[in-house]
Amino acid sequence: MNRLLRRAATALLAVGLGAIALSGTPAAAAPAATNPKPTTIPALQEWTGGTGNYAFGSATRIVRATGNAATLATTSQVFADDLKALTGLTIAQTTGTTADLVPGDIYLALGSTDAALGTEGYALSVTDRVTVTARDDKGAFYGTRTILQLLRQGTSIPQGTARDWALKPERGLMVDNGRKFFTAQWLRDHVKELAYLKMNYFHLHFSDNQGFRIESTSHPEVVSAEHLSKQEVTDLIALGAKYKVMIVPELDAPGHMDTILAAHPDLKLKKSDGTPDNGNIDLSKPEAYTLIKDLYQEYLALFPAPYFHIGADEYGADYGANPQLLAYAKATYGSNAVAKDSYLGFINWANGIIRAAGKTTRAWNDGIGGGAAVTVNTNIVIEFWYNYGKSPQQHIDAGHLISNESWDPTYYVLYGSGPGGPGSQWGYDTWTPDLFQGNQTITAAAQSKSLGSKIHVWCDNPGVATEQRIASDIRNGLRMLAQQTWGSPKLAADYNAFLSVITTVGRNPAWPQATQPGNLAAGRPVTVSSNETSGLVGVNAVDSDYGTRWASGYTNGEWITVDLGSSQSISRVKLFWEAAYGKGYKIQISNDNATWTDIYTTATGDGGTDDLAGLAGTGRYVRMQGVTRATSWGYSLFEFEVYGGPADLARGKAATASSTETVNFPAGNAVDGNAATRWSSAYSDAQWLRVDLGASYSVSHVKLSWEAAYGRGYQVQLSTDGNTWTTIYSTTTGDGGVDDLTGLTGTGRYLRINGTARGTGYGYSLWSVEAYS
Repeated sequence: MNRLLRRAATALLAVGLGAIALSGTPAAAAPAATNPKPTTIPALQEWTGGTGNYAFGSATRIVRATGNAATLATTSQVFADDLKALTGLTIAQTTGTTADLVPGDIYLALGSTDAALGTEGYALSVTDRVTVTARDDKGAFYGTRTILQLLRQGTSIPQGTARDWALKPERGLMVDNGRKFFTAQWLRDHVKELAYLKMNYFHLHFSDNQGFRIESTSHPEVVSAEHLSKQEVTDLIALGAKYKVMIVPELDAPGHMDTILAAHPDLKLKKSDGTPDNGNIDLSKPEAYTLIKDLYQEYLALFPAPYFHIGADEYGADYGANPQLLAYAKATYGSNAVAKDSYLGFINWANGIIRAAGKTTRAWNDGIGGGAAVTVNTNIVIEFWYNYGKSPQQHIDAGHLISNESWDPTYYVLYGSGPGGPGSQWGYDTWTPDLFQGNQTITAAAQSKSLGSKIHVWCDNPGVATEQRIASDIRNGLRMLAQQTWGSPKLAADYNAFLSVITTVGRNPAWPQATQPGNLAAGRPVTVSSNETSGLVGVNAVDSDYGTRWASGYTNGEWITVDLGSSQSISRVKLFWEAAYGKGYKIQISNDNATWTDIYTTATGDGGTDDLAGLAGTGRYVRMQGVTRATSWGYSLFEFEVYGGPADLARGKAATASSTETVNFPAGNAVDGNAATRWSSAYSDAQWLRVDLGASYSVSHVKLSWEAAYGRGYQVQLSTDGNTWTTIYSTTTGDGGVDDLTGLTGTGRYLRINGTARGTGYGYSLWSVEAYS
C-alpha cells in the first residue's frame, strides 16, 4: 500500500473508531473547520472561509463570461500562459455563462456592482470551481494573480469567498537605467514580477550623469553604447500593457545631464571664471531649451503612459557664481525675480510641453519652492523623496498630488562600498505609504492625494552589483511595498514572520529558472555555518532561482551543505557566485555528514560562475567549504548545483556566431549555463553558432533550447579544424522548444549549429546549446 493510501486508510479507521461512543450509540460528528485566509502577497482584504478544496487539473478551463469575452481576452491569455509556465499544462480557454461551468473551471466575469472594489478590486468565490468577478478588466486580472499564487502552493485551493482591493492607486518599482544599464530581459522579468504582486507602475529612469540608455533619432550623439533600442522599449511597453503595468519614462533635466552635455559642451553652465559644470545645463541659453524639447518630444511619442517624469532634482547651480541665471530670470519673469526662478520657470516650461502632449508631468520634490516670481504649476505630481523644502502636507495644500518615494524605506542604492537598502523590516513593521521621509505625516483628508510608492533602485556606483544581485536584493522590498500599498490586514505580525510568507508565495511563474534539469541539489535540505541576515538563508541557494542568494557571516571558513537524500555519483558542481565569492574553497562529499572527502580544491577562485566538470565521487552530502574570502564580506551564492552523469562539453567554452541581433545577445550566452541569457542572430537565413569544445570529443547527444525565434531548418555539424564540417543531424521541420537530439555519431573539436531556414520573421535564437559524449 502506498503512503497516500495508508494515510487515507488510517484516517478512515480513526474516524470509524471515534464514531462509536462508550454507550454503543453513534457520536455526533464534529463540525468541519472553516478554511483560514490563504497565503498571498499582498494579503486579501476580506476572506470568509468555507470547507473543502477546489482541485486544479488538466481538465481545468478558463471560461470568460460571454458578454465580456472580448474585454477579458488578453487577461485570459496571459493567465493561460502563466499557468503553463507554472504547471506545464496548456489550459483550454472558452466563453460561456455560469450555467456552462463544470467542476475545475475558472470563470472570469465583469459587471460587479460593488463600488468599493474600484477598478482594481475583485470578488473571489472558490467552491468546486473558481469565480472571479470585477468591475474592470484590471480587477479580473488581479484575481488571476491571486489564483496563480495559490496554485504555486499546490493544485488545490481552499474553498471560501474574498473581496479584495487596493489602498493606493500606484504601487511599483523605479530603476536607474541611466547610471547602470539593465538589459531588456531583466526589465521584462520585473514587469511580470510586479504584476504577480499586484503592482502596476514601472518608472524607467533612463538618463543620468553616467548614461543615456534609449536609442535616439533626434540626438543620437547623446546615447550611450549600452542602451535599449526603441523596439525593445516598445516591446516592454506592450508587455506592460498585457500585465497591467504602466511604463513611465524619466528624462532627467536640467541637472544630472553629464552624458548629454558631453556631446554639447557649449551648453554646460559656466561660472564667471569660465569653469564648466559638467552636469547642469545653462538655462539662460535658448539652445538649451531647443535640445531638451527635441528629446522630450521624441520620448513623449515613444511612451504612451499618461505621465512623463522630468526629473528636475538636484539642479546644482551655484547661483552666485552664475550671474547669467539671475539676468535671465529678471528678463523672463520680471524685475523681482531671483536666480532660482530660472530653474522653477524651466519646470513650468517643461510642464507646458508635457501637457500639450496630453500627459501629466511628474518631478522630484527637492527643488520645488524658493523663488520670488515663479510658482511651480500645481498640476505637476510631486514625488517626495527627501525632506528638503516644503513638507508633504504643504505640497498637497498647494494643490499638488504627491507620491511617497521616501528614502527610508524605499531606496536601494549602489554605493561605493556596496548596495544598501531598502529598509524592508522597518518598512513592513512600522512604515505606511502616508508616512513620509523625516517622519512627516499628512492629514486623513489629504491621504487621497497621496498616490502610493515604489521601490527605487539607484545606481550611484553601478559596478558594485550585478543585475542578478540587484534582483535578489530587492525581492523582499518589493513584497514589503506590495503589502503596505495594497493596505490589507497582514497575514504575518512582523517582518521576520513575513519572510516565510515570501518563501511560500515565491516568484512569478515565468521568473527565469536558470538551473538545468538533473540538478540533484534543487529543493534539497540545506544547512549552513551562518547567515548574513535573516533573509539571505541557505535554502535560497537551492531554490532554482538566480534572483535569490545565501550569504554567510563575514569570516573565512564558512560553509554550505546540501543533503541529496541518498548517496549519488557526482560528476559536476556549479557555483553561481554573488560579488562576495570564495577565493579559496573546497568541494567535499560525505555519506555521514561527518567525514569529508575533497573532490575539488582551489586557492585562486575569481567569482562569477564556477562550472566544475569532470569531478568524481559518491556521497549523500555535498559541501562548499570556504577557506578564504575574496572580499571583506562573507561567501554568497545565488545557486549551488550538483549533477551526476556526463558533463556538458560545450559549457563555458569559446563560442562565435555568424551574426548577433544586438550586443546584448552574443554567442557566449548560449553556452554560459544561464537559461535566462541567449544568443540571437540577424534576421536572415544561413546563420550559425560555433562552439570550440577545446579538444576532440565523440559527440552522441546535443540539446538545443530555442527561444521563440527558432530554426525550422538546421544542421548539427562537427569539425576537427573549424573549416571542414560533417553533418550529424539535419531537419527541415523543427518546431522550436527544446530539441533533445540523442543517438548521434561523430567526433570533432568544433560543434556548429547551422541554420538553413528560420521558423519566424526574426533570426535564430538559442537559450542554450549542450553537447555530451
